[in-house]
Amino acid sequence: MSIAGPLLDWYRRHRRTLPWREDPEPYGVWISEAMLQQTQVATVIPYFERFLRRFPTVNHLAAAPLEDVLKAWEGLGYYSRARNLHRAAGEVVARFGGELPADAIALRSLPGIGPYMAGAVASIAFGLPEPLLDGNVERVFTRLYAIGDPLKAPDTQRRLWGLAAEHLPPGSPGDYNQALMELGAVVCRPKSPDCGACPLADPCRARAVGDPEAYPFKPKRKATPHHDIAVGVVTHGERVLLVRRPESGLLGGLWEFPGGRCVSGEAPEVGVRRQLRERFGVEVAVGGILAPVAHAFTHRRVTLHPYRCDADHARVAPAYHVEHRWVALGEVPSLPLPRAHQKILAGLAVEAAAHG
Repeated sequence: MSIAGPLLDWYRRHRRTLPWREDPEPYGVWISEAMLQQTQVATVIPYFERFLRRFPTVNHLAAAPLEDVLKAWEGLGYYSRARNLHRAAGEVVARFGGELPADAIALRSLPGIGPYMAGAVASIAFGLPEPLLDGNVERVFTRLYAIGDPLKAPDTQRRLWGLAAEHLPPGSPGDYNQALMELGAVVCRPKSPDCGACPLADPCRARAVGDPEAYPFKPKRKATPHHDIAVGVVTHGERVLLVRRPESGLLGGLWEFPGGRCVSGEAPEVGVRRQLRERFGVEVAVGGILAPVAHAFTHRRVTLHPYRCDADHARVAPAYHVEHRWVALGEVPSLPLPRAHQKILAGLAVEAAAHG
């Protein structure tokens, strides 16, 4: 099966105009690939443009405080990507003189750069003959070859990586890899693939079978758990309490209003008082509730129940969070916050406007 020729012809006629494609220099390609993981192109474009204005080179990124990098990333989610970019930038400056290495193995030695991203940066930015495999490419190859085995099974992944390498043409590896990803994104879509517009329709075995949406095969996920989180908008005088999460783990390095998960059957109003006492050493008088905030993570869903709380003192002893600050409410937007806590902050602004 020969796919490079028709695929590249299609790509050169139909490819989308994207800012990182117009000037595929290594730093911009790297930033774009980090942002594009598990995030739609339309969402990434304004973030990419703002990020490069704020941190135009590896040296600027390495020299910036992590908090500034997280603030620039705010809203994109998967914050480990931003932390890894910051760490990797420091290593690029220290180990490679501020220039990304033109070598896939060296790229993979940097924090946050795995096989896919190394292949993308090496092929697109440096023209090296390196294959790649992301969700779009997986879908294209499982349909081309009607591969019905579980997608994430080790044998399936080895076969797909083998196909990605086998079909890599001797020239234009960057265009070819982008063409594969583009095809999966805009034509060979998960639902309702546009087979009539596909340059690989003739050799596609899934199309011949008559059910391309059956590929790739993904076992059904278990039911997504849901948790209720009690959150305190804790004030003492004219200031509100914020706490910062450890840099490792979910939402690492971000600031948030304090709180924690309710135990089974516990009313959020009871939970917020308990959590503030047990996790932060703060006794509060619980006031009115703000609008609940629903939020979905990859493997769980949460509903935040924010309450206005008044602390009887300013002493705070977090058991998990690494730092706390009492700040004026108007200063909160300057700090990097998780999206759910941005919604709480927006609810506070709406409430304040409603009361004049």
